[in-house]
Amino acid sequence: MQERRIHNFNAGPATMPLPVLERAREEMVNYKSSGMSVMEMSHRSPQFEKILHDTEEKFRKLLGIPADYTVLFLQGGASLQFAMIPMNLRPEGSADYILTGYWSNKAHKEAKLLGSTQVIATSEESGFDRIPLVSSENQNPDAAFLHITSNETIQGIKWTTEPPCTNGIPLVSDMSSNIASRPIDVNKYGLIYAGAQKNLGPAGVTAVIVRNDLLDRSLDNLPSMLNYKKLAKEGSMYNTPPTYGIYMIGLVLDWLIENGGLDKIGALNKEKSGLVYQAIDVSNGFYKGHAQPQDRSHMNVVFTLKNDALTQQFIEASQKERFVGLKGHKSIGGVRASLYNALPIEAVQSLVEFMKEFQRTNG
Repeated sequence: MQERRIHNFNAGPATMPLPVLERAREEMVNYKSSGMSVMEMSHRSPQFEKILHDTEEKFRKLLGIPADYTVLFLQGGASLQFAMIPMNLRPEGSADYILTGYWSNKAHKEAKLLGSTQVIATSEESGFDRIPLVSSENQNPDAAFLHITSNETIQGIKWTTEPPCTNGIPLVSDMSSNIASRPIDVNKYGLIYAGAQKNLGPAGVTAVIVRNDLLDRSLDNLPSMLNYKKLAKEGSMYNTPPTYGIYMIGLVLDWLIENGGLDKIGALNKEKSGLVYQAIDVSNGFYKGHAQPQDRSHMNVVFTLKNDALTQQFIEASQKERFVGLKGHKSIGGVRASLYNALPIEAVQSLVEFMKEFQRTNG
């Protein structure tokens, strides 16, 4: 089976750990002698309630989530959270946003539809190639929250440290593309949210980690399916949750824990991205990275070639070598290699060798 698999650099949905897929295959028809698949289980059954409970406990263990935070497994992707966060955490007043790329910009646009916002820093003028300088003097001391996107998949930049938050303002972060890729201190955040389809599991599940005191901000006049307080009260079971996706997240968490946890995977991700960045840096300008070196993402390496024709040639040649997902996002073009947790280092090494050979024959 492994011999038939390609090198998957898709930005999301993305590659899954092969041992996870193999275990899911083994349990597909008859999960733990239940006589049925997880897909067929009632979400109210004891079997699925245990899956949900165990998945949350593993998630808490892996990320070090404190007891005064609630974990929710929801639907709608990070894009729904763009609206839910201001609806719940900003019943009145304003919220601060830092713009670092495509996704933080989308989050801000949604929040603007629902109330007052303030952009306190942006790197748009440089094409979102860096994390902007953030001054606490620019922050609204009465802001409901400060929102960041911890990793921008399209521009390939990341936050290395959290921005300063004044006056106890909760920090909110979209971690869709780098959650569980390195250790984090959850205590520094009021709310973390992430679509699962890059590092946690398949598309269809959104993980939300919210500090319990913030749940009291959710007003009773919010629609029930958009109300954090009501969703938390029901323990992710207000309606039928994405049962199979939650089961798959549990398997991915098992894989991460068995392979050394976040310290180990963080070091491996740094090594993988370092290989590609080194190939870019020694190419004498044949390849040009988009992100400034100090803010380079370990998840998404974005680079360009000297013209569109050569870029297209690169993409077509890579596909013949069984690389998929390397075409850059339509908004900026170029090449994007997504190096999520489950991508083996062997795939990255193969990409680097391909890049060197392509430069040799086309430089």
